[in-house]
Amino acid sequence: MEDKVMKLIKRNDNWGLPSVWEDFIGKDLFDFPTVFATGTSVPAVNIMETENEFKVEVAAPGMEKKDFNINLDNNVLTISSEKEETKEEKDKKGNYTKREFSYSSFQRSFTMPDSVNVDKIAAAYKDGVLNITLPKREEAKVKPAKVIKIS
Repeated sequence: MEDKVMKLIKRNDNWGLPSVWEDFIGKDLFDFPTVFATGTSVPAVNIMETENEFKVEVAAPGMEKKDFNINLDNNVLTISSEKEETKEEKDKKGNYTKREFSYSSFQRSFTMPDSVNVDKIAAAYKDGVLNITLPKREEAKVKPAKVIKIS
């Protein structure tokens, strides 16, 4: 079966940012701006539906799996991350010659469709991509066509 885009209801967590949050589901993924004027980046998210599951892919290169938090609360799946880095260079006397620090964070929330088996959600991080698998409940899976013979 060919993959197709999953239609999720997006939770409104826009913190006063432009309406891009509300418009995301109706837009092409490639049109979604990933960097705002503040320099804060929001990772791109691909959502696909197969016969047996939904797949969510979050592009987050340079991170480690310990940098992510994934929570499910009241049927809302929230993916978030906070990362702080400090780089220091000192001279022989211990005085700073260079000191840099950075902080980045993001949060994405999605309301789960009723067809998702929330007890079997799984996640893995590999090669810069966080993969979240949302298996469908058995009764939600597409059943093959059946021919009924007439007696």
